[in-house]
Amino acid sequence: MRFSFWTGNGQTWQDTLEGCRYAESTGWDGIWYADHFMPNEENVDQPIHEAWSILAAIAASVPRVRIGPLVAGNTYRNPALTAKIAATVDHISGGRVVLGLGAGWQENEHEKYGFEFSTVKGRLDRLDEAVEIVTSLLSNNRTNYQGDHYTILDAPLDPKPVQTKIPLMIGGGGRKRTLRTAAIHADEWNYWGMPSDIAELCQVLDAHCDDVGRDPAEIERSACALMFIADNEEKLERFRDTDFGRATIVGTPTEVIDIVGEYAEVGLDELIVPDFTFGPLKRKKESMDLFIEQVAPAFRS
Repeated sequence: MRFSFWTGNGQTWQDTLEGCRYAESTGWDGIWYADHFMPNEENVDQPIHEAWSILAAIAASVPRVRIGPLVAGNTYRNPALTAKIAATVDHISGGRVVLGLGAGWQENEHEKYGFEFSTVKGRLDRLDEAVEIVTSLLSNNRTNYQGDHYTILDAPLDPKPVQTKIPLMIGGGGRKRTLRTAAIHADEWNYWGMPSDIAELCQVLDAHCDDVGRDPAEIERSACALMFIADNEEKLERFRDTDFGRATIVGTPTEVIDIVGEYAEVGLDELIVPDFTFGPLKRKKESMDLFIEQVAPAFRS
């Protein structure tokens, strides 16, 4: 199983770079960055960096690890532009980009920046078209596409990526549409969830694969979960019964091994750990070390 580091997009560039370099040097497998322009809350006056700019800088500054947006909102950029950016960052990184792509969901940034938000169906329709355009541009000499939302006319994309194929990750847990899009197009699928959530949605994804005639084993599965890890109970006690509103792992290294083991049993290929709960840089490194030194080895051959 791979273990990847999701660095928060509200940090300074200096702290972001130091955290990412530390993750690479200590053995994490990937670095992810959220594609948003402001917090999803009433107070939007908080610093948030633009995802692809940061990823390009990480690509030039941090070796070895896979990098990508988790996930790029399709509503923010024309898909042809997304393909061009991804190919460019793939060159900067020497062939390490994963293109995470989703339909877009955070309404406030659409309203304030003037991006069309549409309906859930409208966003998912656009995502389906975008995936076809991105896939064609990254692999074919020229792309022509006429859809309900996008038109591409004899468009080149040159240079092509360093990788023969940039892996496409589809993010989201919509059972009818998003997982079907993943079944048709994705190399990887991602969802915020605990092992039971992942197990249930993997069954839905596998059913869509059967329906469209694709081998489910071709699609890697990844999950995101907040984490509170410490080597003594006193540090963990106040977090154990707190509802954080999303998948959260709380425990000592031994307890976390048990939870990660449940992910492994349901076939997870990558666990993505946000640094949102790790605190300031010094304490963040301590949590990162506890996980990568005492938990990760149990799942690496």
